[in-house]
Amino acid sequence: MRTPHIPGRTVLFQRERTGLTYRVPALLPVPPGPTLLAFAEQRLSPDDSHAHRLVLRRGTLAGGSVQWGALRVLGTAALEEHRSMNPCPVLDAGSGTVFLFFIAVRGHTPEALQIATGRNAARLCCVTSRDAGLTWGSTRDLTEEAIGAVLHGWATFAVGPGHGVQLRSGRLLVPAYAYRVDRRECFGKVCWTSPHAFAFYSDDHGHTWHCGGLVPNLRSGECQLAPVDGGFLYCNARSPLGSRVQALSTNEGTSFLPGELVPTLAETARGCQGSIVGFPAPPTHRPGEEERLLGTGNAPHPPPLRHGVPEPSREGAEGPGRDLGSGQPFCLSRPWGGGDRGAWVPVPSGPPAALPQHPTWLLYSHPAGRRARLHMGIYLSRSPLDPHSWTEPWVIYEGPSGYSDLASLGPVPGATLAFACLFESGTRVSYENISFCMFSLPEVLENLPTGPLPPSCGDKPWGHCRPS
Repeated sequence: MRTPHIPGRTVLFQRERTGLTYRVPALLPVPPGPTLLAFAEQRLSPDDSHAHRLVLRRGTLAGGSVQWGALRVLGTAALEEHRSMNPCPVLDAGSGTVFLFFIAVRGHTPEALQIATGRNAARLCCVTSRDAGLTWGSTRDLTEEAIGAVLHGWATFAVGPGHGVQLRSGRLLVPAYAYRVDRRECFGKVCWTSPHAFAFYSDDHGHTWHCGGLVPNLRSGECQLAPVDGGFLYCNARSPLGSRVQALSTNEGTSFLPGELVPTLAETARGCQGSIVGFPAPPTHRPGEEERLLGTGNAPHPPPLRHGVPEPSREGAEGPGRDLGSGQPFCLSRPWGGGDRGAWVPVPSGPPAALPQHPTWLLYSHPAGRRARLHMGIYLSRSPLDPHSWTEPWVIYEGPSGYSDLASLGPVPGATLAFACLFESGTRVSYENISFCMFSLPEVLENLPTGPLPPSCGDKPWGHCRPS
């Protein structure tokens, strides 16, 4: 059996001896070139409450490789006496403006305290750049404009993290989640909350912003969005329910239909952020196209993409923390039950093989480990509306891995379609550094395990499956 290829990687942000730590990556390609904007949080320590400022490195893609500029602190992306967190950039292609959304959190107030008390300490902010990230304007506080009185019903909220999207209609979308206050007790001192994904949107090139409706049923948190076929907007979200949650919108993110669990995309223990990117499916119906994409016909095999200064990428693969259970799927006691165990969405019935091939495919990045954040994986869905269509992962980094962000780079020299992934990585823990790698669609198709995950755990019935 052939050993899967592991792409080379470049470390863009590295934990410093002073304790400065870089977490929560976001990646956005912008024209010309494209230029790659790699964002992260700079923290005084790995702790969330010690987040400090946002940082940026600009990369220039040329000839299949990326040349990276120096690290820059985004001094304007801040509110006084607040810490800047969760970078979430989106490009308005019409004007060429980059909107960098983030939350500004008062002092060192941790998210857990906001959730427990029902007292929000976060503000919705953004800065803009009109020159591909070279210069940035001052912070714009959009909290009152975009959220307003609704904020009184939230314990806290955040954007992304990771990239936003622009639809063909021109609508700009910024993924987000909120902890909704479901009940207060003891004069407001004890708070019962639930997380729900949603989106902020703008229909006037970012001049005004609005708050969309929450995914109504399942607990869903950090999320990303992608337009898919049939006029749907697809949302994929972190969840504490053992597997990812997906939800569809028929009105471009103004509201979402009830979400459903995706049993083929298991969460790690306590969950982890993941990234989604959509792209046009290859035209495999044309004779010879499949062989050209896979490099198995007479066409020459595309050369591997270069990544600047690659570093070894197999470190930590055999350490004592290696996840031994990452090969078994998570299963539900009821596939499509009510409450927190699943809900309906209008998807075709029948097994995945009976579904037509959709012209939009999705890539998803997330740690492949079930018990811990280990082994950054790339997953593919050829039928985004079908939650059972996801493949098993192609592991692009073996070792501790965490948050990530994917980007589609379009055609580049030596590849029909190229992608990039910016992800947390390390040898002992996942927040030692943030790495960048590129890979082509042929590499994805060659290295993914064949076929989607089965809908059950081996021979076990649905009611007896458990996370490994």
